[in-house]
Amino acid sequence: MNILIEELKTFISVVEFNNFTKAAKHLNLSQPSVSNHIKSLERYFNTKLIDRSIKQKKIFLTENGEILYKRAKEIVTLLNITMNELHNDTENMEGHLKIGASLTIGEYILPQFLKEFCHKYPNIQVEILIENTKSICDKLSNISLDIGLVEGTVSSTNLNKCYFYEDKMVLALPYDEELNNKESIFEYLNNCVWIGREKGSGTREYMDMFLNNSKIQPKNMLVFGSNFAVKEAVKNNLGVTIISSLIANSSNKNKELKIIPLDNHFTRNFSYVLPNNITHSKVNDLFINEFKKFVLLL
Repeated sequence: MNILIEELKTFISVVEFNNFTKAAKHLNLSQPSVSNHIKSLERYFNTKLIDRSIKQKKIFLTENGEILYKRAKEIVTLLNITMNELHNDTENMEGHLKIGASLTIGEYILPQFLKEFCHKYPNIQVEILIENTKSICDKLSNISLDIGLVEGTVSSTNLNKCYFYEDKMVLALPYDEELNNKESIFEYLNNCVWIGREKGSGTREYMDMFLNNSKIQPKNMLVFGSNFAVKEAVKNNLGVTIISSLIANSSNKNKELKIIPLDNHFTRNFSYVLPNNITHSKVNDLFINEFKKFVLLL
C-alpha cells in the first residue's frame, strides 16, 4: 500500500508539472523511476493514464487519467490530514488554511482575530481572500477555499452555514445634516445621492431592501468596492448609505457620521460556511472554535 501511495504522489506531480523531468527533479527521483511509477499504476488499474508526445515534452491525460488524478489528490490530502491529526497536539498544530471573508468581516473583525490566532498558533499558515459574499460562496462550492466567513444570503445546497454574530444595520448620514421628523427624513432620502457596495455584497442586499421597503427611487447611486470607501464618501457629504453598525459606530462617536437605527428587519447574521461532504481537518475545526470564542467578546 505504501508503494502505491508513492506512485500516486508521483502521478500527481507529473500531471501538475506536465513534464516527467520536472516531476523527477521535484520528487528527487530519476526520470526512469518516475516512468516506472506511472507504468506500475497503469498495470495496477489496467488502463492507460497518460499519452506522451514522441519527444516526451508534453503529456496528455486520458479520461481515466483525469479520474485517477482527482481521486489521487483526495487520497493524499486525506492522508496528510490524518497524519497531522495523529501527530499534532493543539498547541503545536501545523497546517495551512485558505479563508474567504466578505468585506465587513474581513475589514472589521478578522484582523483583530488573526492577531491573536497567529500569535497563539504560529505554525498554522493562514491565507485570506476578501471578496463579496457571492464570490466567496462560489469559491467554496469549487472547494478552492476551506472556510468562508460571510454576510448576506447563502443559498447554495453545496454549502453548510452556521451563524456566529448578529450585526445591526444603520442608516448613515453626513454628521451636519439636521433632520427633525419622519417627513423631513423621507423627503431628504428621496432627494439625496445613495452610496453603496456592488451587487452581490451582503451590505448591498440590505440597502436594496431598505430602498424597496421605503419606496425610494435614488436619483443617483455611487458604487464603491469597499466598506471603508462607502463610509468615507458619506463622511465627505457625498450622500447617504445603509451600513453595518460595526463600521459606523466609531465614526459616529467621533462626530464624523450621523447614524439612525433601523428596525429588526435590518439585523443580519454573519455565518461561517463550509463545503458539504468534505472531510475537514483538525486545523479547520480549531480555527472555527477559536473564532466563535473571539466573536462572543465583540
